[in-house]
Amino acid sequence: MQSQYAAAANVPLIKSPALRVPPPVQLPPDIHPLPDSVTPYFVYPFTLESHVLALESSRRNTIAAHEARREALLRARDDERQRRKREALRRVAPGFEGNGAVLMPVRQPSAGRSVDGANNGHGQVGTVDDLVHQLARLDTQQRQPPRS
Repeated sequence: MQSQYAAAANVPLIKSPALRVPPPVQLPPDIHPLPDSVTPYFVYPFTLESHVLALESSRRNTIAAHEARREALLRARDDERQRRKREALRRVAPGFEGNGAVLMPVRQPSAGRSVDGANNGHGQVGTVDDLVHQLARLDTQQRQPPRS
């Protein structure tokens, strides 16, 4: 079996005249060799310790103050958004609080009579009774002649 590159084995290679081999690197005679141990080079000056710790504590205090201010701003923005939403809902449904409680209608006394006088001894006035009383009042107003 013959290799697929067998035909390329006889092709002559031509070197480009634009390419040249770089000269070998010459090391200077006074180069400093690495020591056997580098631990003597790792000396930490503890004189900077107090300065670094003071800067770090002030940096942490500043970050905490910025974070508290950002949280307060976000909380105020959220509260304002919730307040506007509740106000919009109260315009549609007065008395709405948004806490999931069921809205109970509150009867307001009509202009012509008080609720206490129309109770007939019961605790509540029915809707039908209220409608009958309002229609009767309108009927009496229409029967009265206009005042001049």
